Amino acid sequence: MEILPVDRKDREAVCPACKTDGVQVPYLTVRHLVKDEFFQANHTVQFHICMNPTCDVVYFGSDDQMVFIQDQVKVPVWFKDGATPKYACYCSEVTVEQVIEAVRLGSVTLGEVVIATKAMKNSRCLEKNPLGVCCHAIIEEAMRKAKSASS
Repeated sequence: MEILPVDRKDREAVCPACKTDGVQVPYLTVRHLVKDEFFQANHTVQFHICMNPTCDVVYFGSDDQMVFIQDQVKVPVWFKDGATPKYACYCSEVTVEQVIEAVRLGSVTLGEVVIATKAMKNSRCLEKNPLGVCCHAIIEEAMRKAKSASS
């Protein structure tokens, strides 16, 4: 099982299902991405995302009352097993496969991949990316994957 490295790990919050350290996520991100029928507003709750690809939990709250699984989230979370499609850029709906293809066709730098794929054009990362951050790190990881596969 591969746990993705993230700098914002919170040792105080662990996923209630798999006990993996959580990564803090903005309230606004969770509010926008959890399906309305499952979300109950509570502005005092701090949310975290479970980075374990094999765990079905996506978000969990600091109150241990709110836990949201993939079926309750509006978008597939790219690092979760079975996510389809696997978005590299949620704002522009560019997939990891499109990034890999751009590298395969000759894009070398992040800038070239952005031009080739039209990624990062509609910057609403706080509302659309499950981590609530810019997608450039996801795109760079897909680029590394493509480069290592070609060598």
